[in-house]
Amino acid sequence: MTTITWRYRGGVTARAVAAIGGGYVLAALAGALIALALPLPRADAVTIATLLSFVIYPCVILWVFATGSALRACVGVATAGALLGAMLWLVGGTA
Repeated sequence: MTTITWRYRGGVTARAVAAIGGGYVLAALAGALIALALPLPRADAVTIATLLSFVIYPCVILWVFATGSALRACVGVATAGALLGAMLWLVGGTA
């Protein structure tokens, strides 16, 4: 019988938080950025961006649990969120 340590449980919890919360944030930021960047009528751009965000969210979840450590997963999600947020801020500021 193997013993599950608190370190392991903490890593799984950190990954779950990064996957659920971070995945939602990344999908929302990417969807907003895609909607603003597409040269289509607003309704079409928002529809396409929303559909793509439904693909981005599970991809983030898969990536978080496929990485080597929980720290790498959290740093990766935070970095991607910061980059997408900065890009959205720049695009939104010039629009």
